Amino acid sequence: MLLKKLSVILATAILAVGLVGCGGEKKDEKKAPAADKPVKIGVTAGPHAEIMDNVKKLAEKQGLKIEVVEFNDFVTPNVALNQGELFANSMQHAPYLAATLKKEPSFKLKECFKTVIFPMAVYSKKVKKGETIPDGATVAIPNDPSNGGRALLMLDAAGLIKVKDKKNPVTAITDITENKHNFKFQELDAAGIPRSINDVTIACINVNYALPAGLNPLKDAIFVEGADNPYVNIFVTTEKNLNDPRIKQIEKVYRSEENKKFILDHFKGSILSAW
Repeated sequence: MLLKKLSVILATAILAVGLVGCGGEKKDEKKAPAADKPVKIGVTAGPHAEIMDNVKKLAEKQGLKIEVVEFNDFVTPNVALNQGELFANSMQHAPYLAATLKKEPSFKLKECFKTVIFPMAVYSKKVKKGETIPDGATVAIPNDPSNGGRALLMLDAAGLIKVKDKKNPVTAITDITENKHNFKFQELDAAGIPRSINDVTIACINVNYALPAGLNPLKDAIFVEGADNPYVNIFVTTEKNLNDPRIKQIEKVYRSEENKKFILDHFKGSILSAW
């Protein structure tokens, strides 16, 4: 009888250990997919998305999975990143990030590395290259501080207006000190300016919105901003993710010769690599 009881107890113990072991294996099985889960990177539609799609292909060859998440504005990608909905984003230049952090001091966003340079340019359906822009012309500029400031500095450099501080990346309309041509400025959403080009005399458009609208700065612009500008695009993540090894892995792929060649060939010189 005693031997029978001991056998039952031993069998129960073995079964319990087996169940615990199985439970542990199930937990490991649940964790495994998380390791293979793609990192979400936010981009704006157009060139940023096209470049990141290429980075995604190159990264997959090295075992890193990326999910490209497209947005149609500049604001939402930073909000989504700060809220933890994204791992990183690639859609803005350094002055824009600085302006965002000034407006939203609670945001914990950090620059990781420089990516590409998108030259801003002036386009028109009413004025041809080499022609004089008429007095009283309506000028469309982006309504966010950094890109609006960028447009005004470009117009200043072209001798069309004068601003208070030529080195202030967030120059505003109120900082114009001379407007001898009596230009009328319209501040519009950057993404929507290409659609408004017929309603204004000239339009200052970021290249990432110009190209999808069929506007090439090398062929269609009245003039393009100089290459010596501070508006280099950057890859951004949160303070929490800054030291994640995947950031370095993405940087290596993004700034690779393969991706550099893709940018040069695909955009035919209208977008420049920043490395």
